Amino acid sequence: MFSVNHQKFMEMDELSLRKVPYFFMIDFLSDNVEIYRENEIEKSDLLIDFQEYSSIKKKYELNKKIEWKSFPETLESFKTGFDIVQKNIRLGNSYLVNYTRKTKIETNLTLKEIFYHSNAKYKVFYKDFFVFFSPETFVKINKGKIFTYPMKGTIDASVENAAEVLKNDKKEKAEHYTVVDLLRNDLSMVASDVKVDQFQHIDLIKTQQKDLYAMSSEISGNIQPEFAGKVGSIMKKLLPAGSILGAPKPKTLEIILSAEGYDRGYYTGVCGWFDGENLDSCVMIRFIEKEHDQLYFKSGGGITHMSKLEDEYQEMKNKIYVPIH
Repeated sequence: MFSVNHQKFMEMDELSLRKVPYFFMIDFLSDNVEIYRENEIEKSDLLIDFQEYSSIKKKYELNKKIEWKSFPETLESFKTGFDIVQKNIRLGNSYLVNYTRKTKIETNLTLKEIFYHSNAKYKVFYKDFFVFFSPETFVKINKGKIFTYPMKGTIDASVENAAEVLKNDKKEKAEHYTVVDLLRNDLSMVASDVKVDQFQHIDLIKTQQKDLYAMSSEISGNIQPEFAGKVGSIMKKLLPAGSILGAPKPKTLEIILSAEGYDRGYYTGVCGWFDGENLDSCVMIRFIEKEHDQLYFKSGGGITHMSKLEDEYQEMKNKIYVPIH
């Protein structure tokens, strides 16, 4: 069902088994897999700023007042795909669909400036083609253990008792349970003794437009012997990432391709840094892409049978921000 670039995944396995440090990027449908050894990053038009690794060599000042405008599609336009998703949920084809949109934005910041000055756990600038500033870890591998941190559920932090409201919101809670269950099952394909270590953890995400609270959980397991040291095989098994797809995976992918009507490309794919021993990877969300000379921000959220059209439209718009503050 999923188109897969076998050779590149094998190359990732070969490098990780030989303990060679490298950075990789895999697009949403695993059609494109890019691999950069450490010495190749320096020479490429690729900038990386992760918790465990950074290719930034110096600090840059931002000496201008930020201009930022977004031009979201109309509610009617958003509703077209939303209705396709809801129809499929009612038919029992899926119980969670991550529905995303592409929004035109205008800013006086270059993609490189957005990379240098935004605040996020994971940031990548790629060939003046896209930049992202993601808060979401995909998987970490440390000393034979694998961890994943599904993130589902956001709320405007200015809402009274926002963190509690988010934790107790019926729709957000159901969505979060579903993604945790999905990721727990996914992890079980490559690991044993899989368990949920932390449930519904709330993080504050600061942005220039507004602050948001986001909800995540931690799941861990012990990597099965046949996957030990094989980063490529693990990724191939786990992708696409459940948190940005939905459940069940194959049918939900079909629904997404029919409802969205645009190519996600690298948006909602994953990328990661293997340091020779351990891995840190993220989901490529909070994503700005350049198409010709026009910038687009790709964003969305999970749809369940409890989703309300206006709320989902608002959530998609809430996520169109740049975390420079």
